[in-house]
Order: sequence, then C-alpha cells, then structure tokens
Amino acid sequence: MAFSALGLSESLVRAIKEQNYTQPYPIQQAAIPAFLQGKDIIGIAQTGSGKTASFALPILQLLQHKTARTGRRVKSLILVPTRELAVQIQGVFHEFGAKLPQKVKSLAVYGGVSINPQMMQMSGTDVLIATPGRLLDLVSQNAVQLSGVEILVLDEADKILSLGFKEEVDKILALLPEKRQNALFTATLGGDVEAFADKLLISPLKIQIEEEASVPELINQIAYQVDAAKKGPFLRYLLKESDMQQVLVFASSIRTADNIVGKLLKRGIQAAAFHGDKSQGARTDALTKFKAGKLRVLVATDLASRGIDIKFLPYVINYELPRSPKDYVHRIGRTGRAEASGQAISLISPEEAHHFKIIQKKMGRRVPMEPTDQLDLAGY
Repeated sequence: MAFSALGLSESLVRAIKEQNYTQPYPIQQAAIPAFLQGKDIIGIAQTGSGKTASFALPILQLLQHKTARTGRRVKSLILVPTRELAVQIQGVFHEFGAKLPQKVKSLAVYGGVSINPQMMQMSGTDVLIATPGRLLDLVSQNAVQLSGVEILVLDEADKILSLGFKEEVDKILALLPEKRQNALFTATLGGDVEAFADKLLISPLKIQIEEEASVPELINQIAYQVDAAKKGPFLRYLLKESDMQQVLVFASSIRTADNIVGKLLKRGIQAAAFHGDKSQGARTDALTKFKAGKLRVLVATDLASRGIDIKFLPYVINYELPRSPKDYVHRIGRTGRAEASGQAISLISPEEAHHFKIIQKKMGRRVPMEPTDQLDLAGY
C-alpha cells in the first residue's frame, strides 16, 4: 500500500517521499484514514512501529485548512512522558510540514529548562507537544489556552501513567473542551491504561500491532560471553577493532554510565553520558552531537530507550541487560529503523545468562553467542 492511498494530500505525499519513506507501516495504514475521518483511536504498538507519523501526518493535513491567527489557543495537544520524546515528535512535525502550503507551527515544551523562552514562542502555535507538569505551569502563567483544542493525543500513555502523571493529566483534561478527537498510543494495555482509555475515548478504533513486529529482521543481533569485570575492556576492544562509529551503549545505572564514559574518554574515545542526573542542556547537547556524528559513543540509561530516534543508527550495545524483555526490545529498537539495517550487541556475564535466555524466549528468536575468553584484552 502506498501513502497516497491513505487519503493524504499530494503535498504531504511529496513531503513523505522527500524523506525517503516508501511504504506506510501497519499502524499508519490503519490509523491515518481513521484519524482523517475524525475517529477516536487506541493504538497498541511497541517503539519503532511508526506510530508518531500515524498521528503527525493526519494532524498536519487537518490543519491545512486552519484560519490564520496569532493567539495562544492551540488546536492540537500531544502529551508525552519525557522531554526527549517531545523534541523527537516536534522533529517529525517539522520534517513533514516544512514545505506544506499552509504553515503549521509546532512547539515542544518540557521542564528542566527556563519557562520564559517557551512562553515567548507560544503565540501562533498550532500543535503543542508537552510534558504534563510543564503544560500546567504554562497554563498557570496564562501562556497557553486549552479551550480551543480539537485534537488530543496521549503518546506512550503507559509510561505517562507509570511515571505518576495521572493527576496532572486529569487536571489537563478538565481544561479541554468536551467535543474533541482523541487518540491514545501505548506499548502495553494494562489495567490502569485500559481504564484510562475507557474514560477518555469514545467508540475508538482499536489498532494492535503484534509485538514481534517491533524486532525488525533488519536488526542483526549478536551476544558475547564476557565476565562482568572484563566488560569495559571488551567494549573498548569492540569499538577499536571494528572501528565502530555512532554507537549507543545502554547501562542499567547512572553510576555505571558515568564510569563507562570516564574510561572511554581516558582512552581518547569521544563519549558522553545521557541520563536523568544530567541537565537538560547537557542532554540536548550530547544528543545533538551524537545525531550529527560528532560524538562517537552515547552511553544512556533506560530513560533514553524510548526517547532517542535516529533514522540510521548503526549500533546499539547492551553493556548490561535491562530488567524486562520489553525494555530489551525498546533498546535494540533504536537501530534497524527507517528500513535501514543495524546491529544490536549484548555483553552477557555468567550471572546474566539465564535472564538472557528468558529474553530470547519472549522474543521468539535465538541470538548467537560468541565466546571472548581467548581474546587478549590487555591495554584496553
């Protein structure tokens, strides 16, 4: 199926082609026509399934007929759990909307940075992408009005609720007009999310993408047996011997991430940490440099597993395994995107071997395991 068959305008189809997208993902095939028809939607899909475009494209089209204005009443509101996801989604709106006949202004707002610049940019915003706390701050400052919202999207709703934002979201919903279109996207549909969806959505179209689709065949997975004490030297060995560039490394704690970065820097390898203890400015700077290829290694905690979106990221390395198989899928799903191949590498200590077997069983895929005990890691 082509994008032109989904009811999108010629100008949007051209914009999609310019970004080298050829065929819509399954969630886009189902969601875009329904969105354009004004239906409420619940989408259940893992990260990397293409869900951002499934609401960004129809919103851009629906806003092509808006009347010009300069006020602070936004028409579309997208609630997200993290700063990184807000920035990522705004990037998608800019990517597809840059050359449309009718300009659509999108703005990402989030905490951890000064509120004043966000207030100054608010005028004329059509699509507001916001974390719940910062949005309520802006409302309290009369910087934004929500009485004109026609479309509401909750992205990563499971994470919004798990991070404790339900009270804030309830306050935001009370400020919105009753008559509006709603869409909720989530990786899982547990009790809390399902109850919330039942309250929010009216006769929604339910779109569920099977979980195995979130591990594309384009991701080449491999694992290495490594003693925990030798993981650092082996990581540096991999980077040097394979001349890896633009490598996203996942660690399970802030302390470990900082330790990895410190040792990489000592050996002349450009690296930066990306976690919750870093300021927003430091995180934004590191991610910008990493995306531009000016930073060789980004070491992240699971804070970033859903927030980093790089079309052609070649490598993801699990320095340590995450707690759940779903988090493992989220991590490796940072590569193998946009129809590009990628490699996911996991360093498995003897203590992690059993847990890795469980992850493979849940994925329904066996990952080849290579020994490392014969390697001379001296000097790494």
